[in-house]
Order: sequence, then structure tokens, then C-alpha cells
Amino acid sequence: MAEFLIGSHVSMKGKDMLLGSAQEAASFGENVFMVYTGAPQNTRRKPIDELNIAAGKAYMAEHQQRAVVVHAPYVVNLGNTTKPQNYAFAVEFLTDEVHRAAALGATQIVLHPGAHVGAGPDAAIAQIAQGLDEILTAATEPVQIALETMAGKGTEVGRNFEELAAIMAATAHNERLSVCFDTCHTSDAGYDIASDFDGVLHEFDQVIGLDKLKVIHLNDSKNPQGSHKDRHTNIGCGTLGFDVLNGIAHHPQLAAVPKIMETPLIGSDRKHGVNPHGYEVAMLKAQRFNPDLEADVLAEKPVDEFLTR
Repeated sequence: MAEFLIGSHVSMKGKDMLLGSAQEAASFGENVFMVYTGAPQNTRRKPIDELNIAAGKAYMAEHQQRAVVVHAPYVVNLGNTTKPQNYAFAVEFLTDEVHRAAALGATQIVLHPGAHVGAGPDAAIAQIAQGLDEILTAATEPVQIALETMAGKGTEVGRNFEELAAIMAATAHNERLSVCFDTCHTSDAGYDIASDFDGVLHEFDQVIGLDKLKVIHLNDSKNPQGSHKDRHTNIGCGTLGFDVLNGIAHHPQLAAVPKIMETPLIGSDRKHGVNPHGYEVAMLKAQRFNPDLEADVLAEKPVDEFLTR
């Protein structure tokens, strides 16, 4: 039986950097995890030699952690043709981000494709493809850029499989591109994840190819199918529900794909919230929903206590 690859988005900060990320993931019972290499709302980054990589990799090996995935910051937009002065910076930053990902040992770097900001998706797709070619020509390490499926909020590109396929078809480095399939985004974009995931997966295979699906963002959605809202919620607490997400997590065709949760803290606000990822990992490993998830997280009860109820 294939190993169940499950993890979440963890922090990478301070002096511990990669080591701290791996330790946080281990505390949640995770064998894969995802990081930003710095704050997602800016492009300030530490030099590679300050990322504490050797200690982090040693800890990962010791704790049987199989993969780290990097997520590029969402403020970089390769698709904005109305501000050409930002394009060169985006290419330069993302080239360096591929170098950082490779140094961390990541083989996938997740990227929001971009937004056309009014110029139309065709113009954005052409520029995104051009940018990806420049990045992957300059950064030759064995790292794939995983274009993320988007919810279709605003002028986002990647709101359907065809737009992602069009980007890939327009590049000279197709073999260096992959896809990150976000369950919340794809449902919010209009795909029937909740009642026909196999049908959606078949459509993905027909349009893009299942061999390109290299990362799953496993998130429930606060909103109904086709809402174009992009609001994640905790596993089993949204419109997709636990049974659907558990089925995706354990889908036999996706066994080799890391499943990464980006679910929110539970609590009154970000400052006082409690991280639920250890509880969500335990539910998915047990393939059993905890209806008292929120109460148990806030009370900081032992993660596996619900299994004895």
C-alpha cells in the first residue's frame, strides 16, 4: 500500500527556518509540508545560506518526511501587461525562488498563474508563458513550477483547466511545468468536486493530463460551487464536506501526490486562533470526521481523543 502523503502549510521564519518548518510539520503528524520562503505579501527573502537547510534536511530524513513544497508569494503577477515595468522584476524574483526551492530540496514550487487586470486572459496567458520560459531557461535545477487552479476571483487566470493548458502549450519548457489542484478553488470555479470528483479528474486528464498533477491543496470551501470567492475552511466544515475531501485524500490515482492543507486557524481571530492541522491530519489518517473539531481544537484536547468516543 502506498504511503499516505499528508501535510499542511507551515511557517518558515527566524533562525530555525527549514528546521523549524520540519519540526512544526512533525508536531502535526505530517510527512509532507509546504512553506513560503518569506512573507507571502512581499518579496523580501533571506540568502540561501541563512535558510538552515542542512539541519532541516537532516531532521526531515530522521522523521521520514517525504517532501517539502514551496509556494511562491501571491503578490508576484506575471500576467499584468498593463505594468510592464513590473514584469522584469517578477521574472527575476521567480528565477531566484526556483533557486531557493532547489536548495531546500523541493521539486515543486506552486505559483498562482497571475491576473490579467482588464487586458483579457489571452494577453495574460501569452505573457505568463513568456515569463515562465525566461525563468526556466535561467533556472535549470530539477524543479517544476506547479500552476495552481484558481477560483476565478476578479481577473485571475487559471480559472479553468483550459487556461492552464493554454499556458503550458505556449511554453518551450512544458516538461518543467505541473499543476497544483486546489479543491476549494476548483469547486469555487464551477467544477463539481462535491458530487462528481471522478468526473472532474477525468476532465482534468483529458485537458491537461493526470501526469501533470503534482500537488493537491486539500481545502474545504465556505462557499457553494461556482461562487468564485476563494474562501477556505476546515476539513469537513464547508460545502465540500469530510467524505468528499477524505475520498480525494485517499484516491488511488493520487496516492503519489502530496496533499497539503491550507485551512484556517480556529478561534475568534488570527491573533488568538489555534492551529487545527494536527487534528485534521488525524481525521484523514483515521478516515473519520470529528464533529467536535472546533471545540476540541479550542480546548487543545489530545488530537486522537475523538477516536475513542
